[in-house]
Amino acid sequence: MVSLFSFFGPPAVTLLLFAVGTFPYALWVSRRKPSRPARWAAIGVAAALAAYGAGTVYGLAFTNPLDVCGDKTGGGVYMDAGRDHVLVSVSVDSFPPSITCHWTGGHSSQEVRFWVLPLLYAGLACVVVCSALLLVDRRTYREAG
Repeated sequence: MVSLFSFFGPPAVTLLLFAVGTFPYALWVSRRKPSRPARWAAIGVAAALAAYGAGTVYGLAFTNPLDVCGDKTGGGVYMDAGRDHVLVSVSVDSFPPSITCHWTGGHSSQEVRFWVLPLLYAGLACVVVCSALLLVDRRTYREAG
C-alpha cells in the first residue's frame, strides 16, 4: 500500500541511507585521510540529499502525488485516512520540497515531514561553509608553497 510507504518510508529510508553510507565514508576517511572540512562537506552533502529525497517521498511527489496524499477507493476517488474528506488537488514544489494536499471542506495538509527542511538547509549550509574553508586552505597552501 503506497500510503503506508509515504507515512513510514521517508524516515526509514533516510536512516537506511545514512547507515549504508557509513561504510564507504569510513573507508574514505581511513584510506585518504581527508581534512575535517572535507569530511564535514561530505556529511553535509549526504544530509542534504537524504532530506531532499525524504521531502519528495523519494520520488513519489513527482511520479504519483495523489498516492502521497490519500488512499484510492474502489471508485477511483482519493480520500484521507479517516475517510472524511475527498482529495481535490495536489500542489508539488520541487525546491524547497513541498507537497500540499487540498481536501473538500477547504482545508489543506502538508505532507513533508517537519524535520526535512531543517536537515536540508543544515546540510546545504555545512557544504557551503566547508567548501569555503577548503578554498581558503587551498589558497593558503598555494601561497605558502
